[in-house]
Amino acid sequence: MNLRLMVALSLAGVALPAPSVAQDRTPADYIAAIESVQDSAGEDGLGDKTIEELMKDLGVPGMSIAVIKDFEVHWAKGYGIADVETGAPVDTETMFQAASISKPVAAMAVLEAVQDGLFTLDDDINDILTSWTLDGGEFTRERPVTPRWLTSHTSGLGDGFGFPGYDPDDPLPTVVQILDGHQVSNVEPVFMERAPMAYYEYSGGGVTVMQQALSDARGQPFADIMQEHVLDPIGMTNSAFEQPLSPARDRNAARAHDRDGRAMGPKWHVYPELAAAGLWTTPTDLARFAIEVQQSAIGQANRVLSRTTVQEMLAPVGVGNFAVGFSISKRGEGWYFSHGGGNWGFRCTLLAHQVKGYGLVIMTNAERGGTLIAEISRRIQRAYQWDSMAEPVRRGYHSPVERREVEVSRDILSTYVGEYVFSPVMSIVVTLEETGLLVQATGQPVVPLFAESETKFFLRVIDAQLTFIKDDAGTVTSVIFHQGGTRETAEKVR
Repeated sequence: MNLRLMVALSLAGVALPAPSVAQDRTPADYIAAIESVQDSAGEDGLGDKTIEELMKDLGVPGMSIAVIKDFEVHWAKGYGIADVETGAPVDTETMFQAASISKPVAAMAVLEAVQDGLFTLDDDINDILTSWTLDGGEFTRERPVTPRWLTSHTSGLGDGFGFPGYDPDDPLPTVVQILDGHQVSNVEPVFMERAPMAYYEYSGGGVTVMQQALSDARGQPFADIMQEHVLDPIGMTNSAFEQPLSPARDRNAARAHDRDGRAMGPKWHVYPELAAAGLWTTPTDLARFAIEVQQSAIGQANRVLSRTTVQEMLAPVGVGNFAVGFSISKRGEGWYFSHGGGNWGFRCTLLAHQVKGYGLVIMTNAERGGTLIAEISRRIQRAYQWDSMAEPVRRGYHSPVERREVEVSRDILSTYVGEYVFSPVMSIVVTLEETGLLVQATGQPVVPLFAESETKFFLRVIDAQLTFIKDDAGTVTSVIFHQGGTRETAEKVR
């Protein structure tokens, strides 16, 4: 529902106090709606289960969520167990591996170096690297590999792998050894597969080349660069590009778990490919990062990047759907920036609106966390009425149908009084006053209804109608909302 109904009722002559919907809902109301059984099954058919049931069925011991509303963390909550071996619970400060969400965080540091004049996004990467050289061969004869292409996966580099990580007891390769495919590395060398900007191909190896280039340009270890230039300025206090994780931080870090929610040996794997996969963090900290991007884009934060520079993270480079760091997509009627992540025993996602100030971060500690994340993301978007769930407004002008009011007895009108629920966070309440029936949607003004038959009613301020449905015994069971050729049904609950 519901965006249409909210529009219809908000046009009833009363100015709404804010653009968000369901304004009288508290964070606790949203949490309860998201955690409970849903009124629709969803694409994966999981809407008939509570969060607790989903986690159990999918073998996901622990999950942590942060939701962004109006450019702020609206709420954050931990669920389940961080480590099945110790029984430690997940709380909002439990650290998870961000996996590939490390990439856009690293991209912010790349852009700050551009902003500081160390290099440009379009410089030849070999003019920035001092400790390694990329052999482009014939592929780079006409166009070099650049930071822009490396951070948007359009560089032409092929690596054919993700990063499996290392056992904490194993020797770790240097970044140069990783790029060269040295025997201590567990991946093959990066290589040119095609000319830059020919196609999009996701390349963690390309991001690792950028990691080395940024360290060379700044003359600092990559982890120190990220702490000084991104994490500290944004206030990401429970985050670190620390591989392996220090004992102090590990005390509240999640364990990796398999598809059945079981421990897999070591508590976690180590990822020296820091820019591509090495961030330990929390959903709250990643939400702070997303908010920084959102607010910088409208000139209201800019603790790291200027309003102009941050646009590089929000505009696709021209091939594929990636900007510098983020995937950009149109969902429903809104434009979003996002990134997912999957390390050994961890799955996570970040999704945020480019301009409207809402978003989400979900992190899990199991191999099947992706299925859980998709369902929780759907629930959050529905509960908060994101425009990702909206349909396009139909073009064209159609003269409204002339509707004539008829008289209906108060005895009949009284049978329609009650609450009708469209979704866990959206309902309408119908009341009967001296003037007739009135209707009020969640958080919206009261507007009058006018009868055109005993069961059909209309609004005068907008071309929308309500049809009350009765069972064979004559009891009112639901109402159908009509507008613009579409219809939504709400069940009567009282």
